[in-house]
Amino acid sequence: MASLIFKLLFLQLVLVLIQHAYSGSIIRSLPGFEGPLPFELETGYIGVGEAEEDQMFYYFVKSESNPIEDPLLVWLTGGPGCSSFSGLVYENGPLAFKVETYNGSVPTLVSTTYSWTKVANIIYLDQPVGTGFSYSRNPLADIPSDTGSAKRVNEFLRNWLAKHPEYFSNPFYVAGNSYSGKVIPAIVQEISNGNYICCKPQINLQGYVIGNPVTYYDHDKDSRIPFAHGMGLISDELFETYRYLLSNYWANNKSVRRALKVVKGSKGKWERCDYAVHCKKDIISSIPYHMNNSIKGYRSLVISGDHDMTIPFVGTQAWISSLNYSVIDKWRPWMVLDQVAGYTKTYANKMTFATVKGGGHTLEYKPEECSIMFKRWISGQPL
Repeated sequence: MASLIFKLLFLQLVLVLIQHAYSGSIIRSLPGFEGPLPFELETGYIGVGEAEEDQMFYYFVKSESNPIEDPLLVWLTGGPGCSSFSGLVYENGPLAFKVETYNGSVPTLVSTTYSWTKVANIIYLDQPVGTGFSYSRNPLADIPSDTGSAKRVNEFLRNWLAKHPEYFSNPFYVAGNSYSGKVIPAIVQEISNGNYICCKPQINLQGYVIGNPVTYYDHDKDSRIPFAHGMGLISDELFETYRYLLSNYWANNKSVRRALKVVKGSKGKWERCDYAVHCKKDIISSIPYHMNNSIKGYRSLVISGDHDMTIPFVGTQAWISSLNYSVIDKWRPWMVLDQVAGYTKTYANKMTFATVKGGGHTLEYKPEECSIMFKRWISGQPL
């Protein structure tokens, strides 16, 4: 009996080792960054769909605090067609580009102080397929869609967790911004239904975070005129394009692709946002998904930069109000170092809405404030 138990335990260990062997590549250093990386980075592909034809590329950064217990997030950038690498280096990741005159060499990367990975594990996922370094082995693959993306991300996550079983019990959140705000509530519903109906591994789903989210275009666009009426124009400096070009120079460098273990020949020119990636926009409004997720009791944080005219916060307030949940924490300022960093309100459906003072369409305009907000919210503290 003892011998049988030993064999079973040994077999289980071997299976775990095999899963880890195929889960991705540990990256110790990156071109453009001086010295070894001060955090744990893994990159790789997870196959989804029929015969795993769709190969979805990810960057996984372990929490710098307590990765075994800290929350696990998947981060989706908008577009559709924008790489999650944009989130990693411009918004809430542990790396950023040093803005300097480009001289033809690999752009310089530096550490950040505001990374959400200080308190959470984050999977930065390139989706839908065709975005970033994700690709399809089938040249005749169907055009992705909003609802299809929700199913693919759910499948990706279950396959990823099967190869990373040490994260089964971590509290899990879906997060992202801009156009992904359309898809994230559908992904949450897809994961929730999968947990209830059929699928293993179970995902310890707790909620979601969306920044300046596209929700319902009629509400979003109709809010622009009253917003513009009450606000001054944003300075040209706020829309500077140059830093974005550095990511294109970096990701198209051959040494970078080798370091990231990108499959050779799977991708032509890398674009931070490739708007040639076609996606059927078949979710007209994500409001019904928000309602369903609220009924199931999931937490949510909705962030709005108060200088964003693409998705003005007044439009976001309007659809949140349409859910008709009572307010349990009235409109008030939230503070950083005794300074007003924005305003917030919390509803009975566990949804917290927060503006970021001086914030734009993405988190990059106020990364320190957004980091503090996230750390408070994810730990259950009032903003």
